[in-house]
Amino acid sequence: MLFLQNTKINMNAEIVFKYFPNLSDIQRQQFVALENLYKDWNLKINVVSRKDIEDLYLRHVLHSLGIAMVQPFKPGSDILDVGTGGGFPGIPLAILFPDSKFTLVDSIGKKIKVVEEVVDGLQLQNVTPINKRVEDLDKQFDFIVSRAVAAMPTFVHWVKGKIKKESKHERRNGILYLKGGDLSEELKDYRNAQTLELSDYFSEDFFSTKKVVYLPLKFKG
Repeated sequence: MLFLQNTKINMNAEIVFKYFPNLSDIQRQQFVALENLYKDWNLKINVVSRKDIEDLYLRHVLHSLGIAMVQPFKPGSDILDVGTGGGFPGIPLAILFPDSKFTLVDSIGKKIKVVEEVVDGLQLQNVTPINKRVEDLDKQFDFIVSRAVAAMPTFVHWVKGKIKKESKHERRNGILYLKGGDLSEELKDYRNAQTLELSDYFSEDFFSTKKVVYLPLKFKG
């Protein structure tokens, strides 16, 4: 496999293995391979800030996997990552849930180019990168994930009509949104939104203000 090349023991990835100890050998190798893939591509196309690339596993990989802490995906699930940028949270989640399908959408072509190359380098079979606006996507999903690409009212408008009617999970289909800080004003019109603190799952100081917002969405035919 391509990603097995030059994947030395990576101590930076250990932070992921601490919280997800039951990974297969292939999953562990894929997580280890992320660092070199992103460092190489970041030299060509800056999709991760230079400050953050040194803390890739904490600030991007483990942060993305916060969604998995609050909502594991069942096999056969369809997940949409909106405004994926360089592939977060979609790529770490796709590694963790190889039996679920992930569609990663971004309107910026150079970012999707990086996603395509990382997906190819990891040989992920469950990821479809798409370069378009989410409003133009004609498909429905179980959950829609993202990392703070817009205020919630704007985001809800973007993904209108993109949720499947039937739920596979105990939690109703909807949005799982990685956000930080005080969200009371932004969420005041969404009484059914749940805010889940990532500090309840991860001990690192980075997560002290980080949250996953779950917002169930009604199916619109």
